[in-house]
Amino acid sequence: MNDVLRLTDVTLRRGENQVLDGVTWSVAPADRWVILGPNGAGKTSLVTLCSARAHPTTGSVEILGEPLGETNTQELRIRIGLASAALADRIPPSETVRDLVMTAAYGVTGRWREEYESVDEMRADDLLAAFGMHAFADRTFETLSEGERKRVQIARALMTDPELLLLDEPAAGLDLGGREELLGALTELAGDRRSPAMVMVTHHVEEIPAGFTHVLLLRDGKAVAQGPLADSLTSANLSAAYGLPIQLFAHEGRWTARSV
Repeated sequence: MNDVLRLTDVTLRRGENQVLDGVTWSVAPADRWVILGPNGAGKTSLVTLCSARAHPTTGSVEILGEPLGETNTQELRIRIGLASAALADRIPPSETVRDLVMTAAYGVTGRWREEYESVDEMRADDLLAAFGMHAFADRTFETLSEGERKRVQIARALMTDPELLLLDEPAAGLDLGGREELLGALTELAGDRRSPAMVMVTHHVEEIPAGFTHVLLLRDGKAVAQGPLADSLTSANLSAAYGLPIQLFAHEGRWTARSV
């Protein structure tokens, strides 16, 4: 099958700052990628491009077979599941959990005059149940804990049965218990053949779910290394990405790292 994402020699400038520099990268339908790098490496900017919410300054971006700049981005976004802090900031605090999940079908974050069918409610409830949130369906978003909000956002990202799922730091701000619950859900999702291609941004190797297959390491907007986790997630590549000596450890599909 064709790649769901293909970036060729992409640069992205914001004012005088070049946040991405010559990135070439592709994602196949069965891939589960993690993007790692320090603050300012360009991780979130890359996700913004991949979610059709920005255009590159130079180079080409093709998403689900559609070249950016030559397609209807609103229609394209519905085919992409996205969970990010920027998206969460736009959610009305009084939105109920079920409505929040269903609004993904229209690409909005607040229910207004859209009409939904019983099949939409059933799918929303099924997704909430899959992430242990069915009992919270009638609660408002503002009453949820940070971990609960993260799980609801991922359920929302899957509402439209997307062909590409983008997760921007889904474990950020969670305590140990909340992180492990979320990573367990993502591990199950990654292992399901019916799941879409997945790309997850994180700062920490400890947050890589078991079952993820590939890694892209960024530093100063450039790709330091990319490829299968077993080949590309190494102490040397982490050290190059973060700019200090790092030792990497692996155990039963999970990773830890420390400076040396």
